Parts: sequence; structure tokens; C-alpha cells
Amino acid sequence: MNSAPSDLTAGSPLSVAIAGVAGQIAQLLRSTPDPSVPIPGARWTVGEAGAHLVLAGELMADLAAGRERAYGDGTAGSLAAANELSLAGFTERDGGVLADGIVRHAQAFTDAAAPRPADRPVVTPLGPMDLGTLGSYLLTHLLGHGYDIAVALGRPHMIDRERVGLTLPFVTTAMPRVVDPRAAAGHNARYELRLRGGPRFGVDFTDGAVTVTEEVPRRPDCTIVAEPVTFLLIALGRRTSTGALARGKILAWGRRPWLAPGFPALFTAP
Repeated sequence: MNSAPSDLTAGSPLSVAIAGVAGQIAQLLRSTPDPSVPIPGARWTVGEAGAHLVLAGELMADLAAGRERAYGDGTAGSLAAANELSLAGFTERDGGVLADGIVRHAQAFTDAAAPRPADRPVVTPLGPMDLGTLGSYLLTHLLGHGYDIAVALGRPHMIDRERVGLTLPFVTTAMPRVVDPRAAAGHNARYELRLRGGPRFGVDFTDGAVTVTEEVPRRPDCTIVAEPVTFLLIALGRRTSTGALARGKILAWGRRPWLAPGFPALFTAP
């Protein structure tokens, strides 16, 4: 983790990553003759996921430019409902048209954000955060749905270690906001999370409420070390922790290592 706001100036790693991922998703959409291909394990087709990315990109670009936009109330249910409502009103499913929209809105976002202070507060679908974290949110969103589209089309996905590192400002900000209150009720435990070969941070549950800190607990109940790509895919609900543990993509130890498989279930993927 890094407490400094994410840099969105022209040519910064985050701005380059946003443009790069948008471009790769656009290539996938332009290459498919059938946008009705279903996404495995999801209710959307490739075309619907692409349309959602166009709409979300426009929303994020407006927020970066200082235009307020209402979109749900921050809960998972309201965001899902807002997604479905917006898709019903936007019927474009042509891959080429969607590709152009995703790239255009990603560029509009970085153009709007570049001259503004990275620590400028903005109100987002997941609550208030600074502009730099909003950029991390956009990248995370692109990576998640880009992964879905790539899997559906049988093509390589665009998630790598460096891009996962750029998603951490958003992921760690979002964690307290996406706790599943029923799953976490009464839960008390101190976790240390590490990305293999990268940063680490602390997650402290006290009676179901969570605090995420740069400082890790001195005596964590459970230390979880995850391969970076696997970490993000689990955080986004695309993979399970049990499978990752079985494949050695996640390691766990500490006084209560058995907590590791259930850790993702304490949250609702945004």
C-alpha cells in the first residue's frame, strides 16, 4: 500500500494502464463476430459486458471532470440494479462501436483527471474517495470485465502483477465498504495480507467491523500470501480461495491459519 494518492498525470503508470487495458478490451470486442457469446458463470454476454464498460467509463469520466452522477446507493444490490437499468436503456451491442466507446471514455477520464489534484475528493458509486483512487477503481473495473470477456472468447486476459499493484488503492479503500454484514457478524481476527513479491497490509476485524491499515499487526491471527493475479481475481469474485490454496497460489500461516479459506467470503465483490 501507499498512502500517497495515485498519480494520474499524463504518462503516469496508472494513466498508461487505463489506456492500455481499454485498448486491449477494444481489440477483443473488435475481433469477435458474435457479441452474444455468454460469459461463463455470469448472466451477461460479451456484448452486454462491453456495453456496461462503455456506460461505466462515461460515468467515471464525468466524475473525473467534476460532474456529479448518482448511481445506486453504494450497496451491492443497488449497484447491480443500476447496472441492469442502465443496460436496458443502452441497446448497442456491436463490438466495434462498443470498442470505440470504451477507448474514448478511458481517454476522457485521463484527460479530465490529469490536470486536477490526485487528492481531490469525489463521490463515486462506492462512496467518497480521492481522484487518484477513482482512477484505481476504473482500472480495477476494466480488468475485471476485461478478464470476463477474454475468458468468454478464449483469449489471454490482461491482468498482470504491475496492474494488480495499481488496483490496490481502490481495493483497500473498498474493503470496509463491501463487508458482508451477515458473514462478518461477530467476527474478530487480525490478518496480514501480502502480495507475493510485493506490498502487504493489515486487515483487522473487530466484532464484524473492518479496518484496513498500511501497518500490519505484530501478531496476526492469520497471514495470507497470495500470487498477485490470483489475489485480484479472488477479490473480484472470479476465483475461489480454496482452489487457489490447493494450487499453491495462496499460502497461509499463523495462530489461526484455518481462517484463510473463508476470508474472501467476509466481503461482497464490488
